[in-house]
Amino acid sequence: MKIGICDTTFARFDMAGAALDQIKGQIGNINFIRCTVPGVKDLPVASKKLIEEEGCELVMAFGMPGPEKIDKLCAHEASTGLINAQLMTNTHIIEVFVHEDEGLDEKDLKQLAENRAREHADNVVKMLFKPDKMRREAGTGMREGRENKGAL
Repeated sequence: MKIGICDTTFARFDMAGAALDQIKGQIGNINFIRCTVPGVKDLPVASKKLIEEEGCELVMAFGMPGPEKIDKLCAHEASTGLINAQLMTNTHIIEVFVHEDEGLDEKDLKQLAENRAREHADNVVKMLFKPDKMRREAGTGMREGRENKGAL
């Protein structure tokens, strides 16, 4: 099995490294193909290439958009591109974005980025290898990076 890992040089934390560590700690015998691009708008085509040219069965796309209005617009466009790439390839691309203004300070931002990357990596393991566990979590208010909200 191949999992694609796509990250950016714009990010201020190595979320891909945290996710790789998390997955490797749970599942062996997986090949990872990693691709690094400049920014979030480059993630859709890079993710699509990992699927179509490298044969990845799932891709994780990591980005850290800045706090400015233009950064949020670029993140939205990148997200739309990732959705389109999923539909074109019939393959999941797990978007893992952390906006710089989500952190209360730099220490909190770093912790949020690591938590979100690791928790999305846990989701990937469940999606690929433990779908019953994922199904049991439906409707439970799970969140990645911060405290879970809980079921109603």
